[in-house]
Amino acid sequence: MTAPDGGHRPEVTGQPGDAGQAGGAGQAGDLGQPGGPPGPRRSGLRDPQRAVRGLGAGTLALEALVLLLAIQPIRVVGGDLGGAAIGVVVALAVAAAVLAGMMRRPWAWHAGTVLQGLLLLSGLLHWSLFALGVMFALVWAYAWHVRRVILG
Repeated sequence: MTAPDGGHRPEVTGQPGDAGQAGGAGQAGDLGQPGGPPGPRRSGLRDPQRAVRGLGAGTLALEALVLLLAIQPIRVVGGDLGGAAIGVVVALAVAAAVLAGMMRRPWAWHAGTVLQGLLLLSGLLHWSLFALGVMFALVWAYAWHVRRVILG
């Protein structure tokens, strides 16, 4: 095959072992260091720890916001949400916001899991809080899954 500038370029046939192959499986440097054994699986993120912390913090911040915004609709539609129940919802929202800011701490992920359990328990005060607890527990479980996949 002739290149546009008149030079010769080797053909790429796609068969393993061809001289001009443009990157088939099994070449050195696919996963690890060039010429060495494959290294640990890379996520492609510059700072995986920071990305995972951001995911956890974003999840908790969203949870805090939803809890605070849910108070009035629950009172209007659901009716029987007393002062103690509103206090519990506000306390859970504040706890979620505080934990969102503390995601650098190693225990914060476990505390976030406890928070999801407390939100599920608050379903005893009103059924809609249980529904929110189920939704956020599922989101939190997904965040844990992503954390495990990225960080190993």
